Amino acid sequence: MQQISDEIDQYRDRKWRLEDSLRIKTAEDVEKMVDDIGFCLGLTDVRKRMPSVYIAVCGRRDAHMPRNVQKDPEASTAWVLKDEVIARGRIYYGKIYKGHSMFVSRRLVPAFNSVWGCSKAGEAGILSKPAQAVLKVLRKEWEMATSDLREACGFTNKADLTKAIDELQKRMKVVPQEVVYTPKFTYIWTLAEARFPEELSVKMKREDAVREIARAYLNMCGRTLVGELAGRFGFSRRDAGKANHELVDEGFAERLDKGIYQVVDLDTT
Repeated sequence: MQQISDEIDQYRDRKWRLEDSLRIKTAEDVEKMVDDIGFCLGLTDVRKRMPSVYIAVCGRRDAHMPRNVQKDPEASTAWVLKDEVIARGRIYYGKIYKGHSMFVSRRLVPAFNSVWGCSKAGEAGILSKPAQAVLKVLRKEWEMATSDLREACGFTNKADLTKAIDELQKRMKVVPQEVVYTPKFTYIWTLAEARFPEELSVKMKREDAVREIARAYLNMCGRTLVGELAGRFGFSRRDAGKANHELVDEGFAERLDKGIYQVVDLDTT
């Protein structure tokens, strides 16, 4: 199996903020990191092999989420920062792929929407009836707390709303607008198009979107291995290979071996 070199580890340390001097401490730090690398996960640790707010708060390679997150200062800090960033609304947040909560820079929202979103005209043929019911209520009310949304939709089972919300997040139709803790914990939900109207109105061909996601991922990781891009995002091997070849043709990447690509400007300083 192809190993990642020390040079690539150092590159990722800088990009993923895995050094004590680069640790993120504020919501602004989170936003700067996401704008730099394009996207990252939220409260996951190093086992996902992706940058996240949590490991950037820890600022080290061996960051593992503890069992009792409520009593862990690093996990608590990451959670608070996540809530602050959601409320600020300057970068996109939602469960887009494989159920992972992700932060996405505004510049990549059109690409993600091209791959995972669906048009308004196509909603009836793609979204489930419960998801369409949630969308109908939010288009009338614009924002609503979880419990109120469940009541407005007529759901008797909490799981039905959770499943519908997750489906709509995946299709980039709704996003959390705020996290409220008093008098009880709840998310305030709103339409993604209300918060990011310009980005979601941009039309992009799917092949262009895959290339831009590939660009961001390679820039984030420094080097990608055989099948990594396809496996990470569910792209076909053909689509992933085409995107990487286009990045090579542009001079953004170089092909080291079959299926192995590296960013040309590998700055580790």
